[in-house]
Amino acid sequence: MRSPRFHPRVLGYLGRALSLEYSAVQQYMTQASLTEAWGLTEAAARLRQETVEELRHAERIVQRMLQLGVAPNASQLRPAGVARNLVDLLLQDAELETEIVALYEEAARFCERLGDEEHATFFDELWQEEVAHAQALRDWLATLGVPLAHDEGERVYF
Repeated sequence: MRSPRFHPRVLGYLGRALSLEYSAVQQYMTQASLTEAWGLTEAAARLRQETVEELRHAERIVQRMLQLGVAPNASQLRPAGVARNLVDLLLQDAELETEIVALYEEAARFCERLGDEEHATFFDELWQEEVAHAQALRDWLATLGVPLAHDEGERVYF
């Protein structure tokens, strides 16, 4: 394990990211089982795939923390979101994805300002992948008839 010099806030971003990624794993896994119980096998399969993708992100963060010489610690795991229907589940997922996207964008910009290109690139790559996840979620919600753009007088979810 190498222990390069890094700004302490980078470790804070990594810790928060790990907590959010593990929270997403737990949420998607729970929702996959729930939708399967509802007989929504395609939704369950898609949510299981999301579980795998978020787990891969968590693995990359763990590897980065170990490279920095620190023990990984996801200290704020959130409870999984459950709901009565698929749309409400996906809206919960959209909320979590929005938070993850914002964190990675903030972390990447912070590292850029510091001149820490290695971590800026690391967070930027995760940011791009999460932006793609968020867009796929928006697209899925759109196919279910959920309003996604700001229209006068219409309720908008994100």
